[in-house]
Amino acid sequence: MIPPRLLPLDLADADACRAAVLEHRPDWVLNGGAYTAVDKAESEPELALAVNGGAPRAFAEALLEAGGRLLQVSTVFVFNGQQGSPYRPEQARDPLGAYRRTKAAGEEAVGEVLAASGRGMILRTSWVMGPVGNNFALTMLRLHRERGASGQALGVVDDQVGSTTNTGTLAAACWRVIAAMDTHDGLPAVLHWSEAGAASWYDVAMAVGELGVELGLLERMAAVKPITTADYPTPAQGPSYSLLDCTGSRKDLDLPPTHWRQALRQLLEAVA
Repeated sequence: MIPPRLLPLDLADADACRAAVLEHRPDWVLNGGAYTAVDKAESEPELALAVNGGAPRAFAEALLEAGGRLLQVSTVFVFNGQQGSPYRPEQARDPLGAYRRTKAAGEEAVGEVLAASGRGMILRTSWVMGPVGNNFALTMLRLHRERGASGQALGVVDDQVGSTTNTGTLAAACWRVIAAMDTHDGLPAVLHWSEAGAASWYDVAMAVGELGVELGLLERMAAVKPITTADYPTPAQGPSYSLLDCTGSRKDLDLPPTHWRQALRQLLEAVA
């Protein structure tokens, strides 16, 4: 059941997206919706493109007509993941795979339609996790509970490096963008946001287990076995490097960094 004051919107329907903006005429559209099934996008590229590329274009075109601004939440995956140093906001996109190409298409649409007016903002992030929904942290918490009880080991990839983003700190960054743009127009058109520090998926899985026990969410953690990307083949191979350079964005937004492990603790405390 849809809560009061919330209306459904099919992001695969560009006409519906345009109509929603023209009807409600918002000051801001914060588009955090996306087709995020990375592997499934390889077999559903048209649907992924409609949601990740078509919806941002529709929002941007309608806002250009009606007024208002767009904050498009995007991803580190618009880069190829092969650089070996944090990606800067001004770097050229180089996406690999269907999902990544569609997210890049969404960024391109926002730039094409709204760059001249200065009313389109892109906020890239990485490895988003929160206390609700489907995400890596909650999946690992469940697997630790199941396999810790049965004595089974848990295999997690350790050759892909990035940084997590807690939905709480991401929300704070989004609101800071909106507040800053409502008072002045001095922000760059592209910003980066994730937690501080670097980790592999294995590191995060270990931390979920350790913090889960510490916070009383788990009686015991499962043994975690590091594996390689080659050991866990998927239709869309994960990039080996997914770190964003957030230095300038933290300064522009006047928000201090939170280390990924501390942000993970905050996430799990919210679950508890």
